Amino acid sequence: MKILYVTSEAVPFCKTGGLADVAGSLPPALAEQGAEVAVVLPLYQRVRDRFGSQLKFECYDYVDLAWRHNYCGLFSMEKDGVTWYFLDNEQYFNRGTLYGQSDDGERFAFFSRAVVRMLDHFKFWPEVVHCNDWQSALVPIYLKDDGVREERYRSIKTVVTIHNIEYQGRYNPYVLGELFGLDAGWAKDGTILLDGDANLLKGAILCADAVNAVSPTYANELKMPYFAHRMEGVMRQCSNKLYGVLNGIDMKLYDPRTDGRILTSFSAEDLSGKDACKAELQRMVGLREEPHTPIVAMVSRLVSHKGLDLICEVLHDMMELPMQLVVLGTGDQRYEDFFRWAAQQYPGRVSVRLDYNEDLSMAIYAGADLFLMPSKSEPCGLSQMIAMRYGTVPIVRETGGLKDTVQPCESWRDAGNGFSFANYSSGDMLHVIREAVYLYKDYPDVFSRLRQRAMSCDFSWARSAREYLRIYATITGQAWPLHSSTCRAAETSAEDAAPVEETAPVVDAAPAEEAAPAEETAAPVVEAAPAKETAPAVEAAPAKETAPAVEAAPAEEATPAVEAAPAVETAPAVEAAPAEETAPVVEAAPADEKPAKKTRKTASKSTSKAAKAEKKSEKKTSAKKGTAGKKKSAE
Repeated sequence: MKILYVTSEAVPFCKTGGLADVAGSLPPALAEQGAEVAVVLPLYQRVRDRFGSQLKFECYDYVDLAWRHNYCGLFSMEKDGVTWYFLDNEQYFNRGTLYGQSDDGERFAFFSRAVVRMLDHFKFWPEVVHCNDWQSALVPIYLKDDGVREERYRSIKTVVTIHNIEYQGRYNPYVLGELFGLDAGWAKDGTILLDGDANLLKGAILCADAVNAVSPTYANELKMPYFAHRMEGVMRQCSNKLYGVLNGIDMKLYDPRTDGRILTSFSAEDLSGKDACKAELQRMVGLREEPHTPIVAMVSRLVSHKGLDLICEVLHDMMELPMQLVVLGTGDQRYEDFFRWAAQQYPGRVSVRLDYNEDLSMAIYAGADLFLMPSKSEPCGLSQMIAMRYGTVPIVRETGGLKDTVQPCESWRDAGNGFSFANYSSGDMLHVIREAVYLYKDYPDVFSRLRQRAMSCDFSWARSAREYLRIYATITGQAWPLHSSTCRAAETSAEDAAPVEETAPVVDAAPAEEAAPAEETAAPVVEAAPAKETAPAVEAAPAKETAPAVEAAPAEEATPAVEAAPAVETAPAVEAAPAEETAPVVEAAPADEKPAKKTRKTASKSTSKAAKAEKKSEKKTSAKKGTAGKKKSAE
């Protein structure tokens, strides 16, 4: 299967969020499953600076977008079994940031148009094009638009993954032709129009062959107004092609036993290294070095849907607990101001870093005890998976991927891998935080087992890749995957079921008396019952299950062997006749009709005897009359 993965960012080349982690891990996992995979993304300035010497120039072409006729270069590199393509245009992509430019609509319209235009220059013609979020949402639309004129584009199936439906790519519909090079009909028929805007994500959802959300719970939530951001009607309309596949993480990259980014390695079996990482974290961020005080951590963008309002409401109540708090991230000004104030109010107990630092984030994952994610909405979430991998137990609200990955702790039976609460309520959150803190303090053995269960969870991409391959197989009509081991297992089971060639001659050459033992082994029920009871049992069980030899001979020939065998004891007339004579009788009616036929034969015999007797009596009568007449005439 040939898959082209289209994304606006991917690890290790460029990253602003979770999309980059997915795009950097899923394609190699698909390649490991046997698919032929290529990834295409823009050649940003930061990619050129870091990987320019490793890139191979393939070719260049010109891309038409509305009235524009722009250069597009194609570069490539091989990595992790995947071909990575980069589309070059310095006017659009040679900038310091990936997003947030005033001409983002035009930039990513060019990117989408260039993906379709450059298909001829890739090493294979894709069977599936997998797009992500609004930045590549125009690809399915352009493929549909071009497919009207060129048949080759119609063979390509498309998948769109929604990582966060809040970002939809909304623009003034009057620039549809000027900016995106699309006919006004796309807006007039409602395909790309929503609430008076040209909505690129809506158009992609309607045009794609499959739509995927990044967790099963999030896929269901997208049909609800609270989560769908005005798109609930579209998602319900497309529910027949909507899937939910949980994201994964790179289990080799995030492995506390081998990760060189943390101070000391450790494992679920030996957690002594985590204590050292905790002490190092406290020194790094200025917390008091208290080994028996749990550290509650947050590594997050400081925005509303991350549930920060709940923390603002009950921060004082949280700090009454024997705990420490560390926060890493940037975002809205009001939240940054709040956490600055909190750090001043609780020195040595609250530490805040208003930036993003990869090394510090890994120190937090490895050194903290609890990881707080009270999100209002969370399509999937990767932080809770990474935290569990490093033995940092998550506290989450039950939404999206958080609900799918974190099962609430039930200490009385040693179940669960974290803590969760359902309602978006500061009181509920505080209750669960209190439960987690006191479990850590008062029941260290129970908390240690909870930590070990969290570390043992499987969040590998291999699981997710198999689910994506099923989606690809569904929309392309291919059977995937079909492993040789499966074929060998099928062949073995067929051999165990008795090959046709070995048993067929027995049915053809032997009378019913000889065929009966072969059936006794396959279905002992037949020999225990009279012919009348056996017939329904044979009819109810398929011939393939009771006697695989039926495949070589028609059912009419195999059935007499089963029905005629028991009849040897009950009807001696059958003994003298081979299977060839009894077969027609069995074919015409079930076994319970045989006695009736014998009765008819007996009746006909008795009738003929009666006729003969009458004739004899008539002769005797006529003879007597003749003798009597002679006597009278003599007298």
